[in-house]
Amino acid sequence: MDPQKLRLYIALATTRHFGRAASQCHVSPSTISRNLKYLEEELAVTLMLRDNRSVSLTPEGERFLRFARESLQQWETFQEALHQQSSELRGQLSLYCSVTASYSFLHDLLTQFRERHPGIAIKLHTGDPAPAIARILNGQEDIAIATRPERLPSALEFKLISQSPLLLIGPSDTALIHRNTLAGSWRDWPVIIPEEGIARERFDHWCRSQKFTPNIYAEVQGNEAIVSMVSLGFGVGLVPEIVLNNSPLRQRVTRLPDQPDLGPFETGICVLRRRLQSPIVSALWAEIH
Repeated sequence: MDPQKLRLYIALATTRHFGRAASQCHVSPSTISRNLKYLEEELAVTLMLRDNRSVSLTPEGERFLRFARESLQQWETFQEALHQQSSELRGQLSLYCSVTASYSFLHDLLTQFRERHPGIAIKLHTGDPAPAIARILNGQEDIAIATRPERLPSALEFKLISQSPLLLIGPSDTALIHRNTLAGSWRDWPVIIPEEGIARERFDHWCRSQKFTPNIYAEVQGNEAIVSMVSLGFGVGLVPEIVLNNSPLRQRVTRLPDQPDLGPFETGICVLRRRLQSPIVSALWAEIH
């Protein structure tokens, strides 16, 4: 199947919007629409349900999205292998990480890589760290800087970059503490925690082991937002130490003295094992020692 048709379909399935998909692929919305119609006629199934406002994938559309991503990755790996004997690798590599990881690890990771492989373009996506593993598994990204899960999927390879403890933090402004009656043990305070991810799983497990029901004030996407809410006095929050050390608000929060033992927060680089067949992906993978 034509790789360009797969790219157009992936863009539409990812953005769920004809205009944004067209802009991303530098084509017209009518081209995106004709491509979808062609694929549905070719496959004799409905891949997407659409109206004037929204696009949603059918179960067949979800299956085809997985096929499209895997097929396109295999095609790109094959192309890269054909040109591996040339003096310079050329192509594109997609990388996903959190905002904190982007300024904590990317400089060291990419500095030498860019010097050695100037022909490789980096397509960087940033966001909440919780879905990083899923984005690798479903083929959205080539490589991600992610938190090691309790059980690493067998299809993944993971290289450790850094370990960081999980910390409970509170506002450093004592006026905020007293105004919000945050007195005594932190167990009496409102708690701001991640919506999902390893930190949330560890905190929930610890609470069950202590037979403790926390007063959850907010469930937040992104560790940086937790630091911000804590600095404003909304409660105590749970973040990795590396996030706290790199936060511009670190002077406005303080580590609490009574810390639960939640184990190490392991950050590393992860990739689908089969994607290491790609010369471009394996070149970046080799940068981690």
